[in-house]
Amino acid sequence: MEKIQKEIFKKVLNKKREEILKSSQNEIKNCLSGEARQTFGTGLDLGDLSAFHQSENMRYRQLGSKNEIIKKIDVAITRLKEGNYGICEECNDEISEERLKVVPFAIYCRNCQELKEARNG
Repeated sequence: MEKIQKEIFKKVLNKKREEILKSSQNEIKNCLSGEARQTFGTGLDLGDLSAFHQSENMRYRQLGSKNEIIKKIDVAITRLKEGNYGICEECNDEISEERLKVVPFAIYCRNCQELKEARNG
């Protein structure tokens, strides 16, 4: 991969990381401030409470997913620094630029990713 391409991917990764962090910080602030609870108001019945708790559970799972993406981005940034960004961890072939444009933190080429997903079913 050319140096110019690596710099472009580095900018994309850093931008994506910042976007996710900002979004996560806003979500955390809303959770801590009790904004969602205030929206529901008082006098909740069991159905309302159940919907509220399910909504909060989903919010926390989304935060967890965002955290996992940030970890993957950090790995990709480290791989860029080490010079092995864009190389499949499984087969050591180059990961296509098209794939990296869609999933800039990919560590497997498309074929190896599909095989891994098929095994994990």
